[in-house]
Amino acid sequence: LAQLQKTQETFDAERIIHHTTLPSPMLPYATAPEAEAALGRAMTRAEAAWLRYSASMPDHLLYCHNVAILLLLYTLAPLPLALLELRARAAPDGVAAAVMRPSTYKLQPRAHLPPAAFVRCYLDTGRVLLLTVGALSLVSYPAVKMVGIRTGLPLPSAGEVAAQMLVYLLVEDYLGYWIHRLLHTRWGYDNIHRVHHEFTAPFGYAAPYAHWAEVLILGVPAFTGPAIVPCHMTTLWLWFLLRHLEAIDIHSGFNFPFNPTKLIPFYGGADHHDYHHRVGGQSQSNFSSVFTFCDHLYGTDKGYRYHKASLEKELMKVAATVAGQRTEACSFDGPGVDILVDACATIYLP
Repeated sequence: LAQLQKTQETFDAERIIHHTTLPSPMLPYATAPEAEAALGRAMTRAEAAWLRYSASMPDHLLYCHNVAILLLLYTLAPLPLALLELRARAAPDGVAAAVMRPSTYKLQPRAHLPPAAFVRCYLDTGRVLLLTVGALSLVSYPAVKMVGIRTGLPLPSAGEVAAQMLVYLLVEDYLGYWIHRLLHTRWGYDNIHRVHHEFTAPFGYAAPYAHWAEVLILGVPAFTGPAIVPCHMTTLWLWFLLRHLEAIDIHSGFNFPFNPTKLIPFYGGADHHDYHHRVGGQSQSNFSSVFTFCDHLYGTDKGYRYHKASLEKELMKVAATVAGQRTEACSFDGPGVDILVDACATIYLP
């Protein structure tokens, strides 16, 4: 009896240690009937799938999914752009050929990088992301829990997610604007931000290419929105996914006329940010990462607007010369003419 009592005490102690040291599962129920009883209604298919996936998974592991999402997205999303960039290296001469080749849409058509540069950028950036974002995810979950990021049911509605995405974009854009300006002070640029500006003609894989300190610093405006307006964990995943896609888009180096982001009001896009990289460390223009109103409001788009006006005048002369038409007869309002103008610039402008 004494031995059995000792064994029972040992078992009870081990059970207490087990429950206090292991993270608790994210949901207080593990079956569909329990979940529906708590909700007071039948679950949607999305909620049922979320229950099956997350019922027995600790919250901090769900949060760490951000690292896998980021690395997978960084590997796959810029790949078509990189292949298009490499294809743009070889192209026949002539305006007709230029209209059809990928460099027609390239913002800096004379800037070409060897494949080794893409590989080096990918490996260096992947290592920095793994060591910064990966390590941060292991220790930052208490802050995520403290601000109220939830992991249970119900899942948020589409309207709720859309409203939260808008708030996060506005908050990140405003704070990111001022952080970007600080990074362009002499100390900030020389010690941190110059790494990101190594590529004066950016491409998709160069979007998160930066000093490790900059990666951590820019995480502050990205997380501020969810801290102000807490969301569901799936919304947090979607937010980081959207933010990384936007960064890849503005660093793509291509200005496609059929890009759906052109429908977003005040969206800067690749053309807006490419000018910032083209000018380099001396740039005092186009600090906004998403929208353009901060640059317009604080007067940091004057150089960009002057550049666009000057370039348009020069391209009008070139296009008129090539087409054998008078400048006054040219119309520059359609994507087809934009293609012709870009093709002319590719051939005739330095």
